[in-house]
Order: sequence, then C-alpha cells, then structure tokens
Amino acid sequence: MSASFLLIGVALGIGLLYKIPAVLNGGHNTQARQVAGLLLAACAVFCFAAPSTIAAVNDYTGIPNFAAPLVYSLLTGFSASCLLLIVKWRGGTPESLRRTTWWVYGSYGALVATLWACFALSDHSVERVRDLDTYYATTPWMREMIVLYLLGHTVAVLITCALLWNWESKVRGTGWLHVGVLTLSVGYVMNLAYDVTKLAAVIGRWSGTTALDGLSTNAAPPIAALAGILVALGFIVPHAGERISQRTSARREYRALAPLARTLRTVPSASAPVKLGRFASRELRLIQRRTFVRDAVRLLQPYMDAEHHEQVERAYLERGAKPATAKAIADASTVAAAAHLQATSGQNPELPARPLLEGISDLVSISRAMRRLPADHAVRGNALRPEKSVTS
Repeated sequence: MSASFLLIGVALGIGLLYKIPAVLNGGHNTQARQVAGLLLAACAVFCFAAPSTIAAVNDYTGIPNFAAPLVYSLLTGFSASCLLLIVKWRGGTPESLRRTTWWVYGSYGALVATLWACFALSDHSVERVRDLDTYYATTPWMREMIVLYLLGHTVAVLITCALLWNWESKVRGTGWLHVGVLTLSVGYVMNLAYDVTKLAAVIGRWSGTTALDGLSTNAAPPIAALAGILVALGFIVPHAGERISQRTSARREYRALAPLARTLRTVPSASAPVKLGRFASRELRLIQRRTFVRDAVRLLQPYMDAEHHEQVERAYLERGAKPATAKAIADASTVAAAAHLQATSGQNPELPARPLLEGISDLVSISRAMRRLPADHAVRGNALRPEKSVTS
C-alpha cells in the first residue's frame, strides 16, 4: 500500500511539473497557480498518507500518531482547495466569489485548528499506522477528531458534487472542459464512496462490532487513491487537452500552408525574414508562415487577373464542383499565375487589364487547392498563361 500511494504521489508530481511552465509564464493567471497548488496538495496527501511515511513522521517527531492530524489537515485543505477552484471555474460576481472564498477559508481553517486541538486533548499513546480510524473510534477526543475530519470531507464532497451536477449541463459541447467536469464528477463520487466506507467502519465500532473494520483498512485506501487521481486529472485535462488541441491545430495549419508558401517563395519580402532557432515552437513558426503568406499575397494583388479567376471558377462549377471548392481552386490558380507573372516579367510587367480587387482570405483552402494544380493540366496551363481561357 505504501508503494502504491507513493507512486500516485509521483504521478501527481509529474502533473505538477507539467503545470510549472504555465505558472511561470502565466503572469496574473491565478487559475494556473491554483491548479498547481491543488496538485501540490494532492501530492502531499498521498505521500504523507502512505503507511511508511506515517511511521517515519511519527518516529521523527517522537509523538505517537502525530501523522494522523497532519494527514487529516492536508486532506481537509485539499478538499477546500478543490471546492474553491470549482467555484471560481464556474464564475460569478467578484463579491460572491470573495464571500465564498472567505467562507471556505474560515470554516475549513477552523476545522483544521479543531482537529489539532482534539488530538492534543486525546490519549493517542498506541501507534496505529493502518487502522487508526477504527482503533480510536471510541476514544474520547480522538473520536471527535476522526468524525470531524470525515464530516468536513463529506460536506465538501457533497457541495462539490452538487456544483458539478449543476454545471455539467451548462458545459456540454465545450470539448475538454466537459471532459474535465465529467472526470471530476466521477472522482467526487469515488470520494463519497470513501467517506461512506470510513463512516460505516467507525459506526460499526460504536455498535461494538469489528466486522466492518475491513472497509476502513482495506477498501477505503484504494478508493481514495482512485478518487485522488480522477480529481487531479479533472483539473489537468481541460488545460492539457486545450494545449494539445492548439498544438495539433497549429501543426496541421502549418503543414497545410506549405504548398502556398512554396508557390510564393519567389515573391520579394517587404522585410528581411526573421530566422527562427531549431527549438522554436510550432506556434511561432506558424505565425511566421502566416505573415509571409499574407504579405506575399498582398504584394501580388496587382498581378492577379480577375478574368482568369472567373474562367477557372466557372470551369469547375460546370464540372460539378461545389462553389467553395471551385473558388478555392480559382484562387489558387490566380495566385500561382500572379506569382509566375511577377517572377518572369522583370521591371516593367504587363499587368492584367482587370486586376482582381476582391481579397483572397482563406489561405488554408487556397493552399490545399494548390496541391491539385500540378495534376490538373487545364488549370495549371492557364495559371502559367493567364491570357488564355481554361476551356480552350
């Protein structure tokens, strides 16, 4: 059990390391700091809840069962942090958020102080590493400490479940945020199962039976481990998923613009291109490619032939192409013809009698259509000879 708890703590630590760049580069992004703080609290809970760590803490302090209020305090703080973060994710007026924050901090801060007071007043001389909750379930003040931490955790879980249940219907169709809310919901259902098993075992001791002790000792720890992972993932997934989606989208668009960028490579740039390092991000490379393509298309506007564009578009419409497809191919053919004319006409180009005045804006569609030009001899030939009809 110690190894599994420590492994979960390490896994959550890896998630924390993933969030550190967002914290350092996020400026005033308080949510990134809050998620990082929550992951740190989750790591602490699982690391200190491992039986080997409990024994080490007790030995280090020289106080039997000192790790119990420490773990309970960490778990209580983690529950409060989760509740606050979900409240802030849902949004609200600054006054209501401030009020809720002070209410949560005040109530759970008082609860933590009460846990330590109960521990100080109790007789906890017999060290129990794995079954403290059931062993001390009937001991004065230890009993109160155990019940208070379980009730505090249960109340936080129930409130959070209600918030998530209400919020889930409002975020359907939002992609990664909806996935995160669903993951959190399952995690909090598992948290509720943890509280039920613990309370059942404690109440069983009050009734004079030890038959339910296994619920606390054997069933509750794996439930808590699964719940902790799901809750942490619920907070990580929306941010990580959105970031992955952005990178995937940037990579896809960067590749999609490649044919158009190659066609425009002969167009002189208005300014010297900035050389990017080997480790420059895909997003930065995409910005550079977008800028180059837009500037080149703008510089080619005087060379674009409106008649050429109309002929190609009409030819593809007559072939049964969809209007959007016909326009994209016509745009691509016109850009290719303009680039060829600009590159071969020298200092005194013979510009089209009727330049294309309408803007060409859907660069990705044009670039994808550019792939079809070399295989389409009619359009490609027309692109290189703009004065001839595509139908000739």
